[in-house]
Amino acid sequence: MGSDNNVLAVIAKNIDVLALPVVSLVYPLYASIGAIETKSRADDRQWLTYWVLYSLITLFELTFSKAIEWFPIWSYAKLAAICWLVLPYFNGAAYVYENFIRPFYRNPQVKIWYVPLKKDIFSKPDDVLTAAEKYIEEHGPQAFERLLAKADRDARTRRNNYMIFDDDYRY
Repeated sequence: MGSDNNVLAVIAKNIDVLALPVVSLVYPLYASIGAIETKSRADDRQWLTYWVLYSLITLFELTFSKAIEWFPIWSYAKLAAICWLVLPYFNGAAYVYENFIRPFYRNPQVKIWYVPLKKDIFSKPDDVLTAAEKYIEEHGPQAFERLLAKADRDARTRRNNYMIFDDDYRY
């Protein structure tokens, strides 16, 4: 009887290690294969969204692994979050996608200086001159000259900061 309690205690202490692969990988893989075989787009979207979010969580963990080590409840929090994303009752992956990822993707808050857009194969090719012309149209020639002067200053600074260490070595 005592050994049964020990086994249950070990399982209870390591539930995150045992359940996380099943909840985060095995069930979603099985459900994804099932979604591929159906004609419904809703389940395809649910599982594709889940895999995008799972990838983001994995990238977060890889990036901040040293900081995550300081939080002993991280694995339990991750298990709870993955359960919320996976379980059809909550439909968490679709919720996160619709309320956070899709609005950011559709209306990015980060302004990129210039992104070439190809309208069709026969349109004018995008190049540096087209980008410069577009920048001058939007911001004026003075802003373009300031941009060039700053780039020139930065290039000179980088050139002057290089150090050659060959003189320090004795052969």
